[in-house]
Amino acid sequence: MPRHVVFLRAVNVGGRWVKMQRLREVLTTAGYDDVQTHIQSGNVFLGTPMRSPQKVGAVLEQLLEAEFGFAIPCVVRSPAQLRAVVEYADGLADPLDGATLRRYVTFFREPLSEARAIALSEWGEPGERLHPSGGELHWWLGKPTHEAKISNARLERGGLVATTRDLKVVRTLADKWGG
Repeated sequence: MPRHVVFLRAVNVGGRWVKMQRLREVLTTAGYDDVQTHIQSGNVFLGTPMRSPQKVGAVLEQLLEAEFGFAIPCVVRSPAQLRAVVEYADGLADPLDGATLRRYVTFFREPLSEARAIALSEWGEPGERLHPSGGELHWWLGKPTHEAKISNARLERGGLVATTRDLKVVRTLADKWGG
């Protein structure tokens, strides 16, 4: 049975509460296999006969909105894709020459257009660097996150759907669920 890693966008912030225990119960009752979650930020591992990440995401979004009462965009990756994201991240040089305090990965529902990828790679805010790669964006911050000019809201302009995770969390998920 195919396995998928699902990133729920914007849960457990701003009044959009989803208890992970309840989420596991809902998904298991709906027929998903081997449902697991990691921390409270909406990281889910599950098995389903569905192979298409787009279909998995669309079906989950309908199910979760019906259960929790608000839209929950889902970004889906395979375990192999998650592993590849970490391997790619680990091969990237620090563009802040050792001044990086935090690293993040943004997962987009769809791969970035060439124009959008170029625009993001040219981001020049002091202490902030971005590196697009297909459906992901790697960030380096040399300042606290709350001081950064880059944000998920800025990244989603133009109708994009994305969710961001600390690279440490992504590594943990790849170790746990990356096959």
